[in-house]
Amino acid sequence: MSVRTFLSLALAVFSIAWGGAQVVAQSTGSEPAAEPTSQVVLTSDLKFQPLNPARGDASPQAGVLWGDIKKNTPSGVLLKFADGFSSPPHIHNITYRAVVISGNLHNDDPNAARTWMGPGSFWTQPAGESHITAAKKGGGAVAFLEILEGPYLVQPSAQAFDNGELPVNIEARNVVWLNASDITWVNTGGQSAAADGPEMAFLWGSPQDGKNNGTFLKLSAGFSGELRGNGAWLRAVLIQGKISHRLSGASEVKKLAPGSYFGSKGNAGHAISCEAGDECIVYLHAKGRYSLVAS
Repeated sequence: MSVRTFLSLALAVFSIAWGGAQVVAQSTGSEPAAEPTSQVVLTSDLKFQPLNPARGDASPQAGVLWGDIKKNTPSGVLLKFADGFSSPPHIHNITYRAVVISGNLHNDDPNAARTWMGPGSFWTQPAGESHITAAKKGGGAVAFLEILEGPYLVQPSAQAFDNGELPVNIEARNVVWLNASDITWVNTGGQSAAADGPEMAFLWGSPQDGKNNGTFLKLSAGFSGELRGNGAWLRAVLIQGKISHRLSGASEVKKLAPGSYFGSKGNAGHAISCEAGDECIVYLHAKGRYSLVAS
């Protein structure tokens, strides 16, 4: 069993200011201005097909949020696992990252004891490392999976190789959340940090200009604000809660359930509101830094 590493925080300058209430992780950006491009994909609109066609119905079922996992392009998919699913030992030709949305999942070396990860847990699977993936019975396990390059292939463990990466398993209870009261490099504008303000958790990559990174963003029930990228693609997948989403400048409001996706490139903004009843957790993939300004 290989050692699974835990989350290391990448410190970046962002600010949380209340009254004008904003969480900012802004960048001047070096990319040329582009016409806004936006996407919204609801969970209810997804069409699912076997992730591993060779296993048919026994395979996890994949619904594409963006990209095409059969091609060499960044992609994101929603995965549904059969009750009690367990894969044979295998490898992948590329590294992927995943977040548990519902149920309980295990992803580790073939001989490792089952360690179940619940909703809000995050893991990475390096290319070439032999592993299994399993779903706990009775859980209705669903996960979000992201790759930065493709195609996504399932290959036998006999072809295993070491690409130099270490896997990461972070159970939801071990996620480290940061807010203005946690860190001295947050500028609160001379005001106290609100107890129910947005929180961030750094998962992978670097939040520096031009660098890809992944973060969680936690919003309290009832929070409303506008989320913007810095010109490059900003991709957001709802992990927990329910969000009302409206593209800035548009009139149509869409109700997002867990597993839904919205993204944009250019100067597009996203007006989002976490509906009452439960806090919302969003997985964000950005290039450089993004901004969230509370309404």
